[in-house]
Amino acid sequence: MKYIIMLLFLGLSVTAQNNHAHHDSIKNLQEVKVKNASKKKIETEMKMAVSVDEFLSSATNISFIKRGAYAWEPLLNNMTTERSTVTIDGMHIFGACTDKMDPITSYVESNNLASIDIKSGQEGSLHGATVAGSIDLKRRSTAFSPERKWNGAYQTGFEFNNKQFFNLGNVSYSSNKFVADASISYRTADNYHDGNNDEVKHSQYNKFNTALGLAYKTSELSSVRLDAIFDQAKDVGFPALPMDLWLSRALITSASYKQLFEESWFKAVDTKIYYNAIEHYMDDTTRPENLVHMDMPGWSTTYGLVSKANLQKNRYSSEIQLNAYDNLSIAEMRMYPQDRSKRTMFAYSWPWVTTRFAGLSMNNFWDISEKSQVNLGGSLGVNYNYSKFVEFNWIFHPGAPQEKTRILPSLHAGYQLDLEHFNFSVGTGYGERAPSVSEGYGYYIYNSFDRYDYIGNPDLKNEISQELNASAGFKNERLSIVGKVNYFYIQNYIIGKILSMGSPMNYQSIGVKGYTSLDHATLFNMSLNTSYDILQHLHWSGTLTYARGTDDKGGNLPFIRPLSYLTSLHFMHKNFGIQTSVNGDFEQINYSPEYGEDQTPAYTIWNLSADYTFKINKVRSTIQVGAENLLNEYYSTYADWGNIPRMGRNIFTSLKVNF
Repeated sequence: MKYIIMLLFLGLSVTAQNNHAHHDSIKNLQEVKVKNASKKKIETEMKMAVSVDEFLSSATNISFIKRGAYAWEPLLNNMTTERSTVTIDGMHIFGACTDKMDPITSYVESNNLASIDIKSGQEGSLHGATVAGSIDLKRRSTAFSPERKWNGAYQTGFEFNNKQFFNLGNVSYSSNKFVADASISYRTADNYHDGNNDEVKHSQYNKFNTALGLAYKTSELSSVRLDAIFDQAKDVGFPALPMDLWLSRALITSASYKQLFEESWFKAVDTKIYYNAIEHYMDDTTRPENLVHMDMPGWSTTYGLVSKANLQKNRYSSEIQLNAYDNLSIAEMRMYPQDRSKRTMFAYSWPWVTTRFAGLSMNNFWDISEKSQVNLGGSLGVNYNYSKFVEFNWIFHPGAPQEKTRILPSLHAGYQLDLEHFNFSVGTGYGERAPSVSEGYGYYIYNSFDRYDYIGNPDLKNEISQELNASAGFKNERLSIVGKVNYFYIQNYIIGKILSMGSPMNYQSIGVKGYTSLDHATLFNMSLNTSYDILQHLHWSGTLTYARGTDDKGGNLPFIRPLSYLTSLHFMHKNFGIQTSVNGDFEQINYSPEYGEDQTPAYTIWNLSADYTFKINKVRSTIQVGAENLLNEYYSTYADWGNIPRMGRNIFTSLKVNF
């Protein structure tokens, strides 16, 4: 009955466009705004040549699990990627690695992105069922121009600690009828050294990425666009794992049609079909110390449709989005001695699992007055799973269904008030998510963090999230203060528990865990962001974050960030700028030995950089020199897999040319 009521609510709520900025959206990344995004930069105040991971880490509600120097796993609101939705221009893409060594953020580069849109909790349900929220990576899309224009940029640099060398280039052409955007990048790095100047073996990587977008105006109010991204990583080491990446390849394509409207409630309709294919090959041939070798190849193929409509009338606006996709995930395990031809074991760790999803989502906004606004939205989705080789699941779950259909509802509401220099907001949400492929159908997926093999359970219940959030802020000409809190009560919280049956398959494992549901878990997040203009050219900013997560027995949840801080000074005058920052975590006292965690000590890192902008023949260029971890601190954080040490002192240089 509740699903019928939600469906009626959704039907009555249809109308609108979201033209508003929200308190928990991309505001956290102040370097990027959604408006005029193609003219902004994916960079931070401290470092202009950042990777996508480094840029995301500047958001207060995102942290990372690190298993090496490449492909960090983003945690939104201190929740792992199973609980968040990560998309590229709204397109669903699923990694092909059971160890989560290929998050979606690893398949793009900073020079083919225009902005990153982050929404917390159920406000992120526009892109599908979620608990933590959504991260949407928006690609560059140059606007049509009445005159022919060429724009581009080239960036190169070197980082001394791991001898990283990178080249990033992008170019765009625009005219009244035709637009083209292209980018290419290459990064290569050796092993990095920690704060004791010891080499961290198996931390090297090589990455190549290129993208192309073509748009054609079919009429004054309509256009078509074709986009493609190709990404390849080779010889990527993961010091926290018993194996490395030999090769990862991704092809991400889409075709879209956009129609604008005049003098109508409908403002725009944008429909996109897409296809992406990912292949990922993990092996341990570079680890001669392993007694038995293992290959872990994986493949993920997705077809999808995303169609959104923006509507607006008077003080009411809305965004409606239809999502549909079909994904096939396959992963294998192959064990053998030194001679690969003498294979001793084969199994499917993802037994050809098909996931089909279709959902209708919307966000509605009413400007009650010039000072206050109400938003109300929700989604209703259908999730279908099918396991081709269900016999792998029957070993631990006899009689488990080969296919399963789930209904995934979501609702959220919020109120925002602006009073001169003050602003306030409150919100609430309810949402459900289905178990991931690994949680539902995984078979002997080795987790090197707690050294257990994990088994999926097709009969897991939907995870159910109930959330509350609030924020308060003050801003005048020189001072800005924003505080945010959210609280999640998550029923049927999915996590691994030790099984009494079964023996480990990996010789490094100490046992077998099965995914199961706790009665509930709770998670609290808070952040405080402050900035102050000390002088006309001298600016200070500071951030303080805290999180606390507990299970139904009051025990600590894993990967919950301790109290952390960041303070920075930025001086900028004419063409010269200098930045310095200090950041760190307090001691992790709320750790979870049950899930493989141990206590991590406090640490403090000092960073410093300087840049100078100049012109040569009207070509604007910027050169930057800086140092991360200037004091060469030896440290490891709560989210460093297996306590691998972080990088020691790293001097970096970069040059960027805009034309």
